[in-house]
Amino acid sequence: MEKRKLGKSDLEVSALGLGCMRMTFGDKPIGDHQDMVKFLRKAVELGVTFFDTAEVYGPFTNETLVGEALEPFKGQVVIATKFGFHNGPEGPTPGQMDSRPERIRQVAEESLRRLRVDALDLFYQHRPDPVVPVEEVAGAVKELIQAGKVRCFGLSESSAEQIRRAHSVQPVAAVQSEYSLWWRNVEDDVLPTCQELGIGFVPYSPLGRGYLTGKIDEKATFDRSDIRKNNPRFTPEAIRANRVVIDLLERIGGERNATPAQVALAWLLAQKPWIVPIPGSRKVERLEENLGAASLALSAQDLSNIRQALTQITVIGNRY
Repeated sequence: MEKRKLGKSDLEVSALGLGCMRMTFGDKPIGDHQDMVKFLRKAVELGVTFFDTAEVYGPFTNETLVGEALEPFKGQVVIATKFGFHNGPEGPTPGQMDSRPERIRQVAEESLRRLRVDALDLFYQHRPDPVVPVEEVAGAVKELIQAGKVRCFGLSESSAEQIRRAHSVQPVAAVQSEYSLWWRNVEDDVLPTCQELGIGFVPYSPLGRGYLTGKIDEKATFDRSDIRKNNPRFTPEAIRANRVVIDLLERIGGERNATPAQVALAWLLAQKPWIVPIPGSRKVERLEENLGAASLALSAQDLSNIRQALTQITVIGNRY
């Protein structure tokens, strides 16, 4: 698979990564542990070298899974993980934001152990902490980088201003935020900031939590553990109204012998050479479908048609 560099960092990864969250966390049923170990190793076989996890997924179980599955591939893959919440028995309420420097250092040590690595390839702040200045966060990660425990620093769901402030203390290698055909707010100032500063961008939910696959209609039902159960974009009315997005993807896909999901991912890949989407999956057939997007070259006319069509589409419902 094509490789991409995350901005000016030394992180070179597969053009499409793999989001691992739902393998152990989120809507039920979650994946069987041994099946997910085999699945992750199959992903490497298929060319994926970039894997996304976090301490809070579980908590802890996702990192443990990823560490076990990818241990045989040390030096061949890049693993990103995250800090920023409190999940232990002491201190703030579990689940609350916590990016205090001492907490960052604690998470780093524990993540190193669970992931079975000598250094964390990419260590993101999971969400901005309203209590801890981002300069302090960047400073704490800078110390970990100097100590050889972290290779690169990342931010998730941060504003352009926060990115600049953090970057002035410790260069940011990558920013992770939601970005897809139906959520493009990062185009206003976050992506231009990343381009200016030489920062890679990692879109999560690049398939709109499954909607952009074209496989969800207004008859869909969601388990109460599913994040989409109370999501404004997944009411029957919104699913029906937003069908125009799927119609667009199907039309272009029909011309390119591609699925809606492949068109949606190829569109993201075509935006910037330093964008690396991380669609999540637990099934080999879905993974293979998604990876097919890396070899789907949309023409300039395709991209123009999509842009023009998007100006005529109003997506219904907030993302949360």
